[in-house]
Amino acid sequence: MGIVDDDIRRVREESDIIRLITQHTQLKKVGRSWKGLCPFHNEKTPSFTVNQENGRYYCFGCQATGDSIEFLREIDNLDFVAAVEMLAAQNGIPLRYTDKKESKSRNRRKELIKLVAEAVDFYNKKLIDMDNPEARPAREYLKQRGLGGDIAEKFSIGWAPDSWDSLCGHLSVSNEDLLAAGLGGINKNGGQYDFFRNRILFPIFSEQGDPIAFGGRKLPEGEGPKYKNTSDGAEIYSKSQILYGLNWAKEEAGRIDELVVCEGYTDVIGCHEAGISRAVATCGTALTREHVRKMSRFAKKVVLAFDADNAGQSAAEKVYEWESEFDVLFKVADLPEGGDPGDLAFSNPEELNHIVENAKPHMQFRVDRVLEKGDFESKEGRAKSAIEAMKVVAQHPDELIRDQYIVQIADKCLIGVDEIRRRASEENSKVEKSVITREGVPVKMERLTTEYQALRMLIHKPEEVTDWLHPVLLSDPMAESVFVALTSSTDLHEANQSLGKEESDLFGRLSVQETEDDKPLGVFSRLLS
Repeated sequence: MGIVDDDIRRVREESDIIRLITQHTQLKKVGRSWKGLCPFHNEKTPSFTVNQENGRYYCFGCQATGDSIEFLREIDNLDFVAAVEMLAAQNGIPLRYTDKKESKSRNRRKELIKLVAEAVDFYNKKLIDMDNPEARPAREYLKQRGLGGDIAEKFSIGWAPDSWDSLCGHLSVSNEDLLAAGLGGINKNGGQYDFFRNRILFPIFSEQGDPIAFGGRKLPEGEGPKYKNTSDGAEIYSKSQILYGLNWAKEEAGRIDELVVCEGYTDVIGCHEAGISRAVATCGTALTREHVRKMSRFAKKVVLAFDADNAGQSAAEKVYEWESEFDVLFKVADLPEGGDPGDLAFSNPEELNHIVENAKPHMQFRVDRVLEKGDFESKEGRAKSAIEAMKVVAQHPDELIRDQYIVQIADKCLIGVDEIRRRASEENSKVEKSVITREGVPVKMERLTTEYQALRMLIHKPEEVTDWLHPVLLSDPMAESVFVALTSSTDLHEANQSLGKEESDLFGRLSVQETEDDKPLGVFSRLLS
């Protein structure tokens, strides 16, 4: 049971692997291939190679290999069918299933997304309908925040009426679907009720752009908590893994290798309107490891655009661990006291851009905050400032980075650097750290034999070598296995599936290598000699 083979083959052939991969890592064209840093392991020298013509990739560092479907499965942790469905949707390819029951099962997520999309449209129309007086307070509040009707339409902002079941009546869906989509609940009498009432709603989209949840904000005079999000009980939403605005931010993030993390939905919208399209926000929760893992796939610099106190203190120790684990650099945007990106975006967008562009590394920001409060007019004041700053520096797990800040503190406080180092060592011994380190993956070296060169031509230029290349010319068992797989399969994916681990690795390397210098006559002559 599954998707019809012809449809899977069509998805492979019509998916643009370069466009897909550049959403996660930057690629540069070198000859006929594309190269960049591997999105699957930390490296400083590019070893990830993609061949656009045959739609395959290979990393010479960690040996990751595959096509567009396998890339999406690995990068987004999807099963095979989900990856095919996602690529098919992106390329407008209808899919057929081998079993009607399976087709229905696989379409469950699509059905729930469709329900949420209907809710997005329903709530948005309630807000922008100028003939709807009930939504006037919401429109006026948004306008005060700089969010007019054009922005409400652009970001699909909505209004949930002060009614128990306006959405339920509009959708007319089963109790099971209503609960699964996170749009409502069932009362003790068995009646349906809306999850959101009397709130401004900000639709939350997956990174692929599918509507999956809502963030609801009450009006200043409204009742209940300030924010109310779709429950994690919904089947297609998990707030600890979702970043609001990533669907809009990922393109710019990939281009300039940076994401800006805000606290609220209006902050993200304001940033986008101010030209900072790489802005995202957590959905009513603190920054989590899963958030950072996801962000690291799109950018290696993360700017925290929170208010000053939250930006410096939020998950400070975890930030340094995440920097090491995911090879990212956290910076802090030094916003004005009491200011937030949403307000600054409309009052002074140039200043907001300047602040974001001049964000400081997380540790530098925290040290500066301590030293700014210090008394440098007296010896006692300088000593106290140095001690307080060292307590901050001691939290960083990297000794080399700690030492650079120690020198900076010594210069600022006019205290001998050796004394600062001694005090810092004492302070650091009090802080128990579990430092996560990642060893670089050595690039795999290979010896290109004449037989491998012949196989490379068979992969890239089959029409030039198929007629004369025969297994009797191959003495290497691994080369012979790859040859048999290629000549007995209908496409490269099928050939790769039939190979063992070592043969598949060889196949992966050869499938992304350049073949410009391969000449059939020369290769054939060397095979015969």
